[in-house]
Amino acid sequence: MSPNQENYLKAIYELSHDRRKITNKNIADILQVSAPSVTEMLTSLSKEELVKHTPYNEISLTEKGTKIATNLVRRHRIWEVFLHDKLNYNISEVHEAADALEHATDGMLIQRLNDFLQDPKRCPHGGLVPGNADLSDLSDQVLIDTADGQTVQVKRVIDNHEFLMYFEGLHLPLGSIITIQRHEPFEGPIVVTTEDHQEISISYKSASYIFVDAIPQTN
Repeated sequence: MSPNQENYLKAIYELSHDRRKITNKNIADILQVSAPSVTEMLTSLSKEELVKHTPYNEISLTEKGTKIATNLVRRHRIWEVFLHDKLNYNISEVHEAADALEHATDGMLIQRLNDFLQDPKRCPHGGLVPGNADLSDLSDQVLIDTADGQTVQVKRVIDNHEFLMYFEGLHLPLGSIITIQRHEPFEGPIVVTTEDHQEISISYKSASYIFVDAIPQTN
């Protein structure tokens, strides 16, 4: 399997933890490729019985595809933890470096790396590491779907280099608690405030890459 095919499987795996339907556009956005390229690759992956792609544009991994993608994501996220925690890579830098390393990593190396890191549960982007964490603990509410006035905690973000560069500039680390002030009309930004009363505008597209947990309201 080529690295390009592996990247598509990882992207579909990543998007499958969002309750919204996976579309060609979602995949094109996260991989930063053209829509025709996505269609061509999905056709190829379908022939190899790795992906289900219906005429109604419902995209999902097969059992075979899920097994491969889970292993790829595990390797990728363990490398991200190592690069971030041990080599001081920034959150915006680890994705591309881990992407290169994972394709040349065998099972023994990734297991020893995992042991060295003491079974990390989450990668620097907040994604759970398959095999180390309970995947049912994933947040599945995206920021774009929150209501005005709701208070949430930023739990994880999607691996996309362009987005991660933008996210780093927001100075909104994982674990931040924010309150949604308003959703600007016509797919404008989502305006939020932090606990120290800073107001931040998050672009509409980027808000679909940020996953949050609701904070219960106290009386």
